[in-house]
Amino acid sequence: MEDQRTVRLAVIGIGNIGQAHVAYIDALPNAELVAVCDIDRARADSFAQQFSADAYYGYQDLLESAALDGVVVATPHYEHVHMTIDALTQGVHVLVEKPIAVHAKDARKMVAAYEAALKTKPDLVFAAMFMQRTYGYWQKIKEMITGGELGRLVRTTWIVTNWFRTQYYYDSGGWRATWRGEGGGVLLNQCPHNLDLYQWLVGMPQRVTGFAHFGKYHDIEVEDEVTAYFEHPDGMIGHFITTTAESPGTNRLEIVGENGRLVFENDRLTFARNKISMFKHLRESKQGFAKVECEDLAVPYDHHGRPGHDIVIANFADAIRQGTDLIAPAPEGYNSVALGNAIMLSALENRTVELPIDEDLYEKRLFERVATSRYTKPAVETRAESDDFSQSFS
Repeated sequence: MEDQRTVRLAVIGIGNIGQAHVAYIDALPNAELVAVCDIDRARADSFAQQFSADAYYGYQDLLESAALDGVVVATPHYEHVHMTIDALTQGVHVLVEKPIAVHAKDARKMVAAYEAALKTKPDLVFAAMFMQRTYGYWQKIKEMITGGELGRLVRTTWIVTNWFRTQYYYDSGGWRATWRGEGGGVLLNQCPHNLDLYQWLVGMPQRVTGFAHFGKYHDIEVEDEVTAYFEHPDGMIGHFITTTAESPGTNRLEIVGENGRLVFENDRLTFARNKISMFKHLRESKQGFAKVECEDLAVPYDHHGRPGHDIVIANFADAIRQGTDLIAPAPEGYNSVALGNAIMLSALENRTVELPIDEDLYEKRLFERVATSRYTKPAVETRAESDDFSQSFS
């Protein structure tokens, strides 16, 4: 039977994205904001007063004292792990921001904690904030791949260089773009969405070769430019190219199969559809240079046209209320963490890396960088009203 009550939610971490989540929850018909939590007492008090919620300054006090059903974890990345595990262990539903963890070993711990908690609370919900899965164009591409319209896949190339960030952006957060505070750069902050979509659409590769440049264009110690080459077990190859220093930047996804080439760029989805399989043609044609005949098609799709965080939160609430299937189950978030870690490990060790990744080795390499970090950020006055955070998702 459907539970008609509103789900009582709290947001842990009231930074840029946490503030957005507070407003989203407040506007949803199936959820109620009952508490906010932040170590910055003034910030927690301000948002609690604004949204008629309770203020907490430590997440453990929140979990022990608040009357709630679930939490949205929107803190810096390293904190996702212990906060999520503690909440799940206490039977509290969790929606965690991306990436679910900094490194794959921690992500695995979170999944294990969830599986253990399910034994005592089988209806426990553990979701991840991969809102781009709700976008109409990605859903249409997945539908076409799953439906076999492209046939056997041979290449996926994603140039996603429109995650532009200024030096001011990096200076405005003390934890941001540091090994100790964030654990990585563009792969860990901006690209978890793209890495999640890549594996969601075409699966995980078997071998990864990655190249990364650290602080190439910004005064930061982590990566701001990355190129990766993927080898998949079915023979498909992949390319992933990203940076936070390119403007205007490009967001172009090409997926090539035996039946043609699918391209998404500038909000247009096009399919160059082959008349016959290119594999059949290359084997059977009696001409040396004749390409496969194809037709160019514009592929229609429906898209809601907004960032989509509210859709994921509403879905999280409905999963708690009535068992609705999750848009992005958090255990699937392990894949994007492992894929990003594999790219970075390959770059750090200057070699091709096999998947599944050596989780212990990556953790060791990461904390070597944390231990040797000497980076000090300049003091920068930030003004929240100067930036429209929604521009990050445009």
